[in-house]
Amino acid sequence: MVPTEQYYPDRAYLFAFLLSSRLFIKPHDLLAKVRSLCETQQGLAAKPTGSTAQARFAEHLVQLLAEWTETFPYDFRDERMMEHVRKITQQCCVINSTLRANVSALLHNLHPRLTALEAYEKSLENQCSHVDENFTDISEICPNPAILAQQLTHVELERLSFIGPEEFVQAFAKENPNLETSFKDMKKTHNLEQYVQWFNRLSYFVATQVCKYQKKKMRVRVVEYWIETGRECFNIGNFNSLMAIIAGLNMSPISRLKKTWSKIHSGKFAILEHQMDPSSNFSSYRSTLKAAMWRSEGATDQRQRIVIPFFSLLVKDLYFLNQGCSNRLPNGHINFDKFWQLAKQVTEFMAWKQVTCPFEKDPKVINLLQHGPILNENALALASFECEPPDNNQEKERCKTLKADPSAN
Repeated sequence: MVPTEQYYPDRAYLFAFLLSSRLFIKPHDLLAKVRSLCETQQGLAAKPTGSTAQARFAEHLVQLLAEWTETFPYDFRDERMMEHVRKITQQCCVINSTLRANVSALLHNLHPRLTALEAYEKSLENQCSHVDENFTDISEICPNPAILAQQLTHVELERLSFIGPEEFVQAFAKENPNLETSFKDMKKTHNLEQYVQWFNRLSYFVATQVCKYQKKKMRVRVVEYWIETGRECFNIGNFNSLMAIIAGLNMSPISRLKKTWSKIHSGKFAILEHQMDPSSNFSSYRSTLKAAMWRSEGATDQRQRIVIPFFSLLVKDLYFLNQGCSNRLPNGHINFDKFWQLAKQVTEFMAWKQVTCPFEKDPKVINLLQHGPILNENALALASFECEPPDNNQEKERCKTLKADPSAN
């Protein structure tokens, strides 16, 4: 990882190393080791000699810090990291004064990213505490399903953009208390968890929107509206919202509404369900995702570049890759092949999260999606029985229990 005047680490290697190293050493300890090696091996702390070799080494070291701050900016929320950065960049500028502009650009780029992260995390806290209790049919304020799919894409891309790549690795680390690192001062996996919660919220929001109507005709209209929104999400490449919509419409309080579903053209929904069919390890979705990635890679139009994966499956794939291979080889060495594979998958995710949403933003719609009321599981079940009464003994028993349950009313 440590550069010399002639050598600079390969970018893909550097990403894989920085991603996986945190399972074995804290980022600030790693940077301390890098600094120490640079001082003992490369003469970082020595008096400048004016040699081009020394100047070139200093340039490489500043470049290393620039890449680290660009790919893992959240590491630098730690004051111990920033202390090393200040010291190293000062030493580099003493050796090569032309690097002042590079150092200034490095810090200038890092600061707004950390400020934005802080603001985003605060806004998430506010979202948790602020729920609008008044029911509003989203199709009234956004009658066009294509526009709703665009607003869902805004929410998805914003939430994706704040997930640090290291959160995937730290999620594994949290589960394994035997790992060598103490995680007390590690960055949490808060943004990753919040994104998974957003998926659940959207599913419940869809189901709530359907169950709120006593009239069958209204429920039919709402279900068809969401099916159309799902289709538009599919066309955009927003597979996470699509899957959340399908999950919402497949919840038992919605799927049991036989009279409602009998009035719906089921063909359109069947096509969407087929795309996201979990059989053969989601083979249909995986081939669709590959096609979307292929389209994205060659695209010049931002709209063609959007790929929002079904996030829970991405996390599951990474989890199984982690579980299936040991962190160390039988001889005690680090199993770098495993981390290389892990980095490869996370690198794809990095490209997806950097796309800027090309659609016009409607704050009113986004506010309703994120703050609109949702019924809990029991309240949804009870609302469903009020829409279409129980039609067997098991449902009748369940309905009786729910009526007596304060959390359902």
